[in-house]
Amino acid sequence: MKSWWMRWWDSDIGYSFRASPTAIVAALIALVCALAALFAPWVAPHNPFDLASLELGNARLPPAWYDEGRWAFPLGTDDQGRDILSALIYGARISLFVGLASVVLSVLLGVTLGLLAGFLGGWVDALLMRLCDVMLSFPAILIALLIAGVGRALFPNAHETLAFGVLILSITLTGWVQYARTVRGSTLVERQKEYVQAARVIGVAPLRIMRRHVLPNVLGPVLVLATIQVATAIITEATLSFLGVGAPPTSPSLGTLIRIGNDYLFSGEWWITIFPGVMLVLIALSVNLLGDWLRDALNPRLR
Repeated sequence: MKSWWMRWWDSDIGYSFRASPTAIVAALIALVCALAALFAPWVAPHNPFDLASLELGNARLPPAWYDEGRWAFPLGTDDQGRDILSALIYGARISLFVGLASVVLSVLLGVTLGLLAGFLGGWVDALLMRLCDVMLSFPAILIALLIAGVGRALFPNAHETLAFGVLILSITLTGWVQYARTVRGSTLVERQKEYVQAARVIGVAPLRIMRRHVLPNVLGPVLVLATIQVATAIITEATLSFLGVGAPPTSPSLGTLIRIGNDYLFSGEWWITIFPGVMLVLIALSVNLLGDWLRDALNPRLR
């Protein structure tokens, strides 16, 4: 009996993946970044957030291939003497966690509201869609800034966990609209089909129809959108951190590292900001390429 992995590998999507060099390279890059971030304490050569191990004498050292560089810090150090390579690994850990958590919450909220709007219709549909229109009338980053700013003002001395919660919430509330509108459109189509009408005739409860019959048939576009939105959420988190309202300074993400290095960019210490920027681009680009491949692989017209 074949395992789920072998069944997937032999499926149409598995064949599409094997036939796409771009998807393979993007998956490898994303996998390496995710594994490095997940096992950061064992992969990173230093702990950049252990203040007791930092030495100001090692501050702003160039990469190891420069004459002044040291191989103990392959990509150089920042203004506090933190190893850039270790900071990248730990920073990617925070960025990936915030991005994935916010997308999961956005999917749960958006899919639920989209199903209700599309299946129930009437005033429920009108109310939820007007709420979506209001959310779309404001720039996403502005809403995220507002929520993050209000959260920090209400809890100025909050613990890091609460600060991350506010950050994830701010990104979630800017991302659920696209899922709600996508699921609502698909649900409007699905609810008119014979299998839904038959379930209604035999007395199946509306909630059960939505959960067991309609939901599995509208998840395809949601899966593609969620994959692409992971990259958008990571960039949004980096933008908020760059502006100073994102991750706490004691646990800087890639956006915070870019902001710190920006102050030294024109003084010659380019590595402090360039390497975090490259890391952010690699993660976002690889996830976007995977999303593009998944969109094409799930489209029956392109098979």
